[in-house]
Amino acid sequence: MIAHKSITRIVGMLMMAAVSVCILAMIFSQRAVEVLGGNVVNLQYPAELFDTGEVLQIDIQMEPADWENMLAGAMAEEYYACDVVIAGQKICNVGIRPKGNTSLSSIAMDPDTDRFSLKLEFDHYVEGQTCFGLDKLILNNNYADATNMKEAIVYDMYQYLGVDASLYNYAEISVNGEYWGVYLALEAVEESFLLRNYGAEDGELYKPESMDGGPGGQEMPDGKGGAFGDEMPEPPESAGEPFGEGMPESAGEPFGEGMPEGAGEPFGEGMPELPEGAGAPFEDWGPEPLGKAGQGLPEQESGNENTSEEAALTERKDFGGMRKEGFIPPEGGGMPGGDHPMGGSGGADLNYTDDELENYSVIWEGEVTDTGEADHKRVVTALKQIGEGTELESYLDVDNVLKYMAVHTFSVNMDSLSGNMAHNYYLYESGGRLNILPWDYNLAFGGMGGMGMGGDNGASGVINDAIDTPFQGTEFFDSLLENEEYLERYHAYLRQLVEEYVFGGRFEETYNRIRNQIDTLVETDPTAFYTYEEYEVGAEMLYQTVILRAQSVQGQLNGTIPSTDEGQRADSAGLVDASEIDVDVMGTFDRGERTERKKRD
Repeated sequence: MIAHKSITRIVGMLMMAAVSVCILAMIFSQRAVEVLGGNVVNLQYPAELFDTGEVLQIDIQMEPADWENMLAGAMAEEYYACDVVIAGQKICNVGIRPKGNTSLSSIAMDPDTDRFSLKLEFDHYVEGQTCFGLDKLILNNNYADATNMKEAIVYDMYQYLGVDASLYNYAEISVNGEYWGVYLALEAVEESFLLRNYGAEDGELYKPESMDGGPGGQEMPDGKGGAFGDEMPEPPESAGEPFGEGMPESAGEPFGEGMPEGAGEPFGEGMPELPEGAGAPFEDWGPEPLGKAGQGLPEQESGNENTSEEAALTERKDFGGMRKEGFIPPEGGGMPGGDHPMGGSGGADLNYTDDELENYSVIWEGEVTDTGEADHKRVVTALKQIGEGTELESYLDVDNVLKYMAVHTFSVNMDSLSGNMAHNYYLYESGGRLNILPWDYNLAFGGMGGMGMGGDNGASGVINDAIDTPFQGTEFFDSLLENEEYLERYHAYLRQLVEEYVFGGRFEETYNRIRNQIDTLVETDPTAFYTYEEYEVGAEMLYQTVILRAQSVQGQLNGTIPSTDEGQRADSAGLVDASEIDVDVMGTFDRGERTERKKRD
């Protein structure tokens, strides 16, 4: 009798457990239905698309006339319909369009290339359609990256530390069966990404952009006009003159000499005027203008007795005018020009100013999910508490952000929150807690060139970039860096990158795998931005750069190298020698110099 009762009790418990599992499965399935257009989705795409052991094969099938029209009218960023054969599966009626901002416009003005980055939106025309559960795939063209590897290496570091970041893989792109080029495929930070990382969690996602046309090819979410409003000016009918009449004959110098008169309308008629004082935002960017006295940097005293080495150190820390410490922005924040879209205003720098929601408009304009006033209030409340260092665990995903900081700091990407750009990241909020998600690393390891750091001094800036003062355009991370417990954890993640990832063999393994996978693809790439010889030199230089960067970070962690900008300026004796590093050969945002070099060659 006792045994019978026990069996009955056990059976009852098992039945209750089974019912609970079914209820949970129904809840999660319903969330999947809500998130991805009404279909229950099996997230197979991490294994099917992002197994980095094998290059992804993608064939874009569309009418040749449509393909040519899409490329010719790339500035319109309009979706076209195509079929896609990917990983052996054919998906019909997929939305495809070029993507990017300055990278897109630079390519549109370059008569020698139409190698645009691309978006594949699987549910654009067919509601709920996915590719193995993925709603959108990004195909990056490796613009301004001769190595073809910077972004892949950085995302591999993120994966190694377990950061909430996009999955990546290389893709061999064909168009109607004809090889087009080797691209980097990235998981878009949208619905599928959120479902993979956060499951049924009901969070909100933003992609703030303080500038609507930055050097890394960043862009606002679909349908968002960013700083210039909800509607961007339509391009003229002539795709060969994407910015209207009056452009200089040399398309390879879109931001250099020969610009038409009127700095407020650098791209032809119809563009909004820049605020007074903003000047010509791209024409004068280089090693000098933003570093001049009277534009936010303290004037250097006459009779400076610095040695040449110390002078070089000071100069390299200007990062071509984007100084990491000592930069005093004009009143109102951001770059010269106050609320100019290239500044950090509008909340994109994540600095708390007050409780007025309208003062964070750039964040709201960059919404990826549909958000409202209540959502915005939670974000501002969190920014305030984070800025004050109050209850950080309640308002910030501390551990993920510390890991993000470690990889981001190691990669020295000035086209981001590290510099004055205040962009190239996603802001995720759930239950009042904020999280930072990484994006866009083709300009890592000094790729900003003349707009960030370049030449001999730039090399030292990349290798020895101070780990404890990594951000200049935002105070968002200061509370973490000033907290001994969190600083120690941040250092532990940096040490893990150095000792395990780089010196422990993971980096060399990844580097060799990538070289084995893409060497031949790059050599035969019909649309490549760089020659195969330039790729080889750049890739080998990147290897050396990562090794030396790891040596410097290790020295800073061990105390043999100062870990702040101020400390390095005071004592540069222990800095890692970067004289063998040529940042430029790895590819930089060169504002048309690549085209001029091709003409000379």
